[in-house]
Amino acid sequence: MKEYIGLHLVLMFYAVGGIFSKRAAVAPFLSVEYIGNYAALLAVLVVYAYFWQKILKKLPLTVAMANKSITVIWGIIYGYLVFHEKVTFFNLAGAVIIILGICLVIGADKEEIETKEQKSCT
Repeated sequence: MKEYIGLHLVLMFYAVGGIFSKRAAVAPFLSVEYIGNYAALLAVLVVYAYFWQKILKKLPLTVAMANKSITVIWGIIYGYLVFHEKVTFFNLAGAVIIILGICLVIGADKEEIETKEQKSCT
């Protein structure tokens, strides 16, 4: 459970990069605001890359990559909170589908681990 919480904190942080990217996109090219936002985005990506490698040492790649889709949901949340974007029915439906997909992958991974443990005990 600790690994999954860490994974989701890292992915939540990774999604913050979208805020800086979007803010830089509307700033005048090479202005202080533009450079500052892209520098912040680069800092987010560097920190994320470090912690992503730590997570991959503890979780299977398939599980980590399936959970990475949660950044879409964080993007919806950050868009609403920071940019006051509308959250539509389709946004919510997509979020539910993403969460169900993550649950399926995690459930399948747990079953596989339990099956391997049972075989090793016999």
